[in-house]
Amino acid sequence: MGAALRRIQLGNALSAFGNGFTVPFLFVYVAQVRDLGSNTAGVVLATFAVAALAVLPFIGRVIDRRGPLSVVVAGAVAAAVGSMGLGLAASEPLVIAAAGVLGAGIAAIQPALATLIVWCSTPVTRSRAFATQFFLGNLGLGVGGLLGGLLVDTSSASSFVRLFAIDAVMFLVLGAAVATVRLAKTPVFDDPVPTADEHLGGARGGWRSLLGHRAMVQLCVLGFVMFFACYGQFESGLSAFAVDVARISPSMLGVALAANTAAIVLAQFVVLKLVERRRRSRVIALVGLVWTVAWCVAGSAGLVPGSQAVGIIAIVSAYALFGIGEAMLSPTVAPLVADLAPSSALGQYNSAFALVKQLALAVGPAVGGLMAGAGLYGTYIVTLIVCSLGITALALRLGKWLTAEQDNPLRAVAGAAVPATRAAASDEVTTAA
Repeated sequence: MGAALRRIQLGNALSAFGNGFTVPFLFVYVAQVRDLGSNTAGVVLATFAVAALAVLPFIGRVIDRRGPLSVVVAGAVAAAVGSMGLGLAASEPLVIAAAGVLGAGIAAIQPALATLIVWCSTPVTRSRAFATQFFLGNLGLGVGGLLGGLLVDTSSASSFVRLFAIDAVMFLVLGAAVATVRLAKTPVFDDPVPTADEHLGGARGGWRSLLGHRAMVQLCVLGFVMFFACYGQFESGLSAFAVDVARISPSMLGVALAANTAAIVLAQFVVLKLVERRRRSRVIALVGLVWTVAWCVAGSAGLVPGSQAVGIIAIVSAYALFGIGEAMLSPTVAPLVADLAPSSALGQYNSAFALVKQLALAVGPAVGGLMAGAGLYGTYIVTLIVCSLGITALALRLGKWLTAEQDNPLRAVAGAAVPATRAAASDEVTTAA
């Protein structure tokens, strides 16, 4: 990586590290420490999703018009204000307002950071850049969660103020790191990033043009199913199934989540070497099969009544398999979004895919929670197995609409090295002293 991309990756890792101090404890903080009740805590969590859904439809155009750098800085400042506000707020309206500011800031940061990574990489190095971002983000989140658990004290609100202050500072560090990066006014996009004329027939950008891009629409549908079937279930249906059916203790859910993070951290670059030269559509299809196995393993936890050991092994193994699938997606999906996007609408495409992800993360827990609440655990597992198989089918279908360059630039570029030496990116990106 060049100096600019290293700085961006470091800032992103530190912001994830800060998130780890607060994310695992947010519900407990609002409901018990601030004594606002579980209903208010639920509203706070929902506010994050609402804020993101309100921001994402518009932030893409801002990124394309103003550039991703200024959007990341503004989003980081907003997120820092929101995080510090959560730590200091003691009433329901203030807590909800702070959550809205924090959610909006994070929603702005995500597609802008993705756009910056594209600007600082080439089609050949892009998969590795996004894999590194995902690896560092999970590592930072995991380490932050471990340290936050050592500092937290549910009997003392001041300990949580300290956690939120650390989170706020890390957001400001991200903003400062990105602010010191200097980008050329017109980044160079090597093939296979297409022009607007190639994909949209010279039409102007915007949502209408994006919705007319069949491959991107199919990728968004595929993305919704992926996020619904995995991330959307971690904190709702899957955790309820683990406790109610597998009969494992809630504390073991923390072990399962740790296994998920460990699988990502340990396997990310091993998986990257295995999939980097494979067709992206085939890699995503394989993820669907891996997650099908994961849901079958999770479902097996309920087949041996009274055996807690079997339940623990099954649930922890399922979370680890989900992590393997996530490690396969990180160098695949985000670069594919970039290679489908016209260079003039890169921010729009990144924000559209982030919007799809956020919708899935809003719908997934709701559906999983309702099915768990009704006790329909057998139907729940079968539904998620079908969704995982659907990922495989949709990915294979998407492959028919991708060019060779879009499906895998490394296979399409003769003699490309892994990773390739930075060429255009090194000429176009400089770092401020």
